[in-house]
Amino acid sequence: MKVIFAIITAATVVSQVSAQTIAPTKSNIPYVENGHERQVLDIYAGSEAKDLPVMFWIHGGGWHMGDKSNVGLKPKVLVERGFVFVSTNYRLLPEVEMGVLIADVAKALGWVHRNISKHGGDPKRLFVGGHSAGAQLAAILCTDDRYLKKEGVSFDVLKGCVPVDGDTYDIPKIISTAEHRQMLYGWKMFTFGHRQKFGNDPVKHVEFSAVTHVAGDKGIPPFLLLYFPENPDAAAQAKIFEATLKSAEIPARAFGKRDSNHRALNNDLGKPEDPATEALYQFLDPLVASQQP
Repeated sequence: MKVIFAIITAATVVSQVSAQTIAPTKSNIPYVENGHERQVLDIYAGSEAKDLPVMFWIHGGGWHMGDKSNVGLKPKVLVERGFVFVSTNYRLLPEVEMGVLIADVAKALGWVHRNISKHGGDPKRLFVGGHSAGAQLAAILCTDDRYLKKEGVSFDVLKGCVPVDGDTYDIPKIISTAEHRQMLYGWKMFTFGHRQKFGNDPVKHVEFSAVTHVAGDKGIPPFLLLYFPENPDAAAQAKIFEATLKSAEIPARAFGKRDSNHRALNNDLGKPEDPATEALYQFLDPLVASQQP
């Protein structure tokens, strides 16, 4: 009897999760002609979508794993709120180095800017978000304009950025913090940590840090930085980045959600009465309202 109850309960949970998610309206669209199998993206849009703001999402996974399908409730709730939602894949470490990886995401956003009007989106109202490694990628794309300029995309079309629980907005600081912790407690030093992932060159560590590129005259969009406060690295990085943005007079808010964790903070976005979701809507709604076509 207990086994039957467990099966019924599991089936109910799966059914509830399925009911809360939606399938892409277009899947595995190449954003590079004759490109790599990971240079593809998915689009989620309502049947009558036209000239809607676009949320461009970048998955996490430590830059060496992850998939564009890991989007949780976000496509459903944002499509219901009048967005087109795009989730992209990109080539991963160690097959490519970090600069190429970032360029892949920029190419995907360039494709969206050129083509999203055919799928109901407004190419002049793009929001960029991402979780974990995707948070760093979202932040660097929205602060270092060199990547998007190569794709013909101006910061003028970026209306907001939502990095979720990233810890690499200031890469030299996170490398120093993590390695000092290992040394202090006599733990084994990393062989594939942030130092190696970002290129073993201190100059590159600075270049790949979003804080490096913050300036008030570049058209950097407003930021909402969501983080889990019990992770001291993510909390410190969010606050450092928030202060750097504010010092350049760029609107920024760092919002910490307690009673969560790194994965749940992202997966719970879209749930009713979720504090981080409420913060997300409070961030998006006035920006969308002020930019109606």
